[in-house]
Amino acid sequence: MLKKVIAILIVLIGVAGAVFWANRSAPPPNIAQSLTIALDWTPNINHSGLYVAQALGYFTEQGLTVNIVEPGETLSLQLVAAGQAEFGFSYQEEATFARARGVPVVSLAAVIQHNTSCFASPAAKGIKTVADFAGKIYGGWGGAVEEGLIEYLMEREGLPGSVQSVVIGEADFFAACDSYVDFSWIYYGVTGIEANLREYPLNIIMLKDLDAVFDIYTPIITAEEKWLQGNEDTTKRFLKALAKGYRYADANPEETAEILLKAVDGLDAPLLRAGQAWIAGKYQGDAAYWGWQDESVWQGFADWLANCGMLQPDFNASEAFSNDFLPQK
Repeated sequence: MLKKVIAILIVLIGVAGAVFWANRSAPPPNIAQSLTIALDWTPNINHSGLYVAQALGYFTEQGLTVNIVEPGETLSLQLVAAGQAEFGFSYQEEATFARARGVPVVSLAAVIQHNTSCFASPAAKGIKTVADFAGKIYGGWGGAVEEGLIEYLMEREGLPGSVQSVVIGEADFFAACDSYVDFSWIYYGVTGIEANLREYPLNIIMLKDLDAVFDIYTPIITAEEKWLQGNEDTTKRFLKALAKGYRYADANPEETAEILLKAVDGLDAPLLRAGQAWIAGKYQGDAAYWGWQDESVWQGFADWLANCGMLQPDFNASEAFSNDFLPQK
């Protein structure tokens, strides 16, 4: 599946991207510049700062009009690579594999400073440590990194091949765990919070606590290299407004939740409000400023992928991201 996605990315950028960016021109003076950003998933607390910047006029302050595109059949990184969106939400794993295949996307900001994903299981199943995975059924997306990570962890415990994996895709986590799955990989800020609201006890193992190499950036904001070369000022203005939105979200979770609920129909209000309260302060976290990325995080994860045979060992992490466009205050 991953190879198919990357192949599509390469075709898209080769056919459409070069033509698009070659003919892109700046807007006339005093006219708001129109930009598009593609989401990686349906709107949730990972995207709150974007909606804050939109609602509170931070983009307007920077002379920008921003169109937010929700995900469809085309992935956000495909849209960015093909020139159909100037910016997109993605994640470190996806961008790493894309660059390794020659797709010139760059990460411009870490939306959340630390990885909030985790392995989760119903408390009744007694899975409290990685060693407890042995003999259990893991439900996931069926991706190479998922399977490689599970096998790596079990080998580290001296229990290789002891986990059965099944693909559950977009199946409901709770329904799957109540029927045929023992544990899965979730984002705590969504599914973990939902479990709390349901009073559904979970055992949680945070990825970042297993090894520093798994404390990766997810999500990130991406752009295409060729477009960046001629749009440095536009990128800086966009990220200045976006950073202001996320700083607001860090400091004002209640107001932020209401902004997102007003902007997007059909969201689960109790879940969003609880999730926004939980994530408050985590966007910037312990970084010097919002969006900052550490080269060791990129290189460490790439080295792990290479050691597991999923990536060539010559990956240049310094070219995969940039802090140069971020405002430091």
